[in-house]
Amino acid sequence: MKKFLLTLFIIAGLTQTTQGQVGCDDMNLIVNVGSIEDYVNIYHPGHYLISPGEDNVITWTITDNQDNIIIQETLNDEAIFAFNHNIPTTETMNVSATLINETAEVACLIQDVLFWEETEVVPGAFTYSWAFLYGNTGTILGTTDNQLMDFEITATVIDTYLELRSSEDLNMTVYDKTGRSVKKRKITTQTTRVPMDDMPSGIYFVQLSNAKNNSQTIKVVKK
Repeated sequence: MKKFLLTLFIIAGLTQTTQGQVGCDDMNLIVNVGSIEDYVNIYHPGHYLISPGEDNVITWTITDNQDNIIIQETLNDEAIFAFNHNIPTTETMNVSATLINETAEVACLIQDVLFWEETEVVPGAFTYSWAFLYGNTGTILGTTDNQLMDFEITATVIDTYLELRSSEDLNMTVYDKTGRSVKKRKITTQTTRVPMDDMPSGIYFVQLSNAKNNSQTIKVVKK
């Protein structure tokens, strides 16, 4: 009995350690069921690794090669996302999953591409399944990814424009709260204002990156 209890304590301790150590940039999406041509079942590990689990809200967006939305759905307290589609196996699908947990103050974006994978299990015998092309890990939204950048955003509550100053040229991508890219722009040292009046009110994540692949993501609120 003592050995059994000790084992339980060890397992619990390892579980808590794993949850504490694994972050957004260590997680990637997993295909649970992909062998059906018009159906995909995806698992998001963040639901287990980020607590409290009941506060995890994941917005899934699936698009085709032309960025047309196949399906978009927001799920609460759910690690599995399953959907039917009519995309042929000769094409790919873009997957975006944005996990937001306001209690844990976490916003995590994972983006990847589904493709129809052929696997030779034995010579001349093949299996087929939807699989992730890159195995991308997550990007932490609204926090600093790398400090090796010299720029300043003057205000994170904005109205008609986003004002920033930078000592180097940057690439800017703006994501909405579903993780969808809604604006891209090259930022030069002369750029001071980026128009935002064409976008509806809400929460956005502004990601800036430089030529050295350093990046930083800032959360802004458009009134």
